[in-house]
Parts: sequence; C-alpha cells; structure tokens
Amino acid sequence: MPRRRPPRPSGRPLVVNQSVEVRDGREWHVRRLTGATSGKAYTCPGCYRPIQVGTGHVVVWPVVAALLSASALDERRHWHTACWQRA
Repeated sequence: MPRRRPPRPSGRPLVVNQSVEVRDGREWHVRRLTGATSGKAYTCPGCYRPIQVGTGHVVVWPVVAALLSASALDERRHWHTACWQRA
C-alpha cells in the first residue's frame, strides 16, 4: 500500500522559497509564494494594482523593524514578483 502524505494545513500558502535580500541598505525577508492556496486579494505597493487570488507573488518584510513598529511583521507587504524585482 503506498504511503500518503498528511494533508497540509489549509489557509497557509505554499512556500516556494524564502531568502534575505538587501535593498537600499536594508535587509528584507522575501518569501516567494505559488498562490496555490491564496484566498485573499492584495494590492501591490509597487504598482498599486491588485494581486488576484491564486496568483504567485512575493511577501516582503524587513529583517529589523522600523522604530515605530511593534514588529517587523507589521511591515509585511505582498508584491507582484516583477514589481519587487524592479524596485
């Protein structure tokens, strides 16, 4: 009998890749998502256009939080992959 993988918890996007990148002298966590389980539309801060549900994109947040932020995750933003690469 073949083994089956346990199902992935629903509501969590499938993570393809996560890395740290340096932009404008700041370090950023960059997580690439496939969008396979994305259940919400976002607005890209690079072009101000919507990222449709199910579209692959990147989630970006700083490694070090800004002075007035309680957490670096408060600064998390969803970008189109191409917009992040151009930024």
